[in-house]
Amino acid sequence: MATLLHYPLCPFSRSIRLALGECGTEVQLTEERPWEWRPEFLVLNPAGSLPVLITDSDGPVAGAYAISEYLGETVSSGGGFQPFPGDAASRAEVRRLVDWFHRKFHDEVTNYLVEEKVFRRFGPKSASPDMEAIRAGHENLRYHLTYIGHLAEKRSWLAGDALSFADLAAAAHLSALDYLGEVPWEDHEPAKHWYALLKSRPSFRPLLADRVAGFIPSGTYADLDF
Repeated sequence: MATLLHYPLCPFSRSIRLALGECGTEVQLTEERPWEWRPEFLVLNPAGSLPVLITDSDGPVAGAYAISEYLGETVSSGGGFQPFPGDAASRAEVRRLVDWFHRKFHDEVTNYLVEEKVFRRFGPKSASPDMEAIRAGHENLRYHLTYIGHLAEKRSWLAGDALSFADLAAAAHLSALDYLGEVPWEDHEPAKHWYALLKSRPSFRPLLADRVAGFIPSGTYADLDF
């Protein structure tokens, strides 16, 4: 059985956990704290970032982008969930949105909220959260929720007619924020409706069972009728 090195509130790890769930692929989960920079972990991924999928046949595959493509070419090649479905233009749109959430959303929101509140607390230079960064994250989040709602109202799923890795990447970031009670769902009904559809899928159940020491999940985190 393959092993996934992850951290529960790492959105990149969460996106791959969701993809593995959609593919019906069981893996052993091993928690890795990236701020510890363990030498053994750096051998597997010199970048020191998560996630890392240690496969039975191909060795380690590092990073959400690489793992998602790997799953698309191996696990999904025989049918079932396709991380990048459709024709060339459709797949390009999926990749555009994956980049939007795993880069832009992360840099403008997740980095300010999850990393300030969680990683900063446990890292080697533990410190209190930067409140200016948190305020910026809250402001930026509203813009991104509006964009998600715009996409959700015009399409069946964020990138088009089929569920894709774009949806999983977006939901991964939002689920980490939702654990901390940071998402103003009441002000963004279209985004909330899209997220509720994803949240009710079987692939989401393991994430809703996550618990992180020192942090109690928000009251609606595991509630499918939030």
